[in-house]
Amino acid sequence: MAESTIQQQPVRGWDKPELDLSEADWQSSSRGLGDVQIAFVEGFIAMRNSGSPESPSLIFTPAEWGAFVSGAREGEFDLT
Repeated sequence: MAESTIQQQPVRGWDKPELDLSEADWQSSSRGLGDVQIAFVEGFIAMRNSGSPESPSLIFTPAEWGAFVSGAREGEFDLT
């Protein structure tokens, strides 16, 4: 079976660098009770599913992270 790769084009307006998360210091959310982990890398915040750490991580700028957390506190996001 031949291997194939799909070339993905960057999303328009995506101005975030490709971060090396291999050495990131991942921290569990909710005092270790949640399924989300975050890491602070090169001025950005990375978030991943702790149950599938090999899955792609979401990358936030500090302003985006602040808006996300604020929305979550107001009930805009279901984090369970």
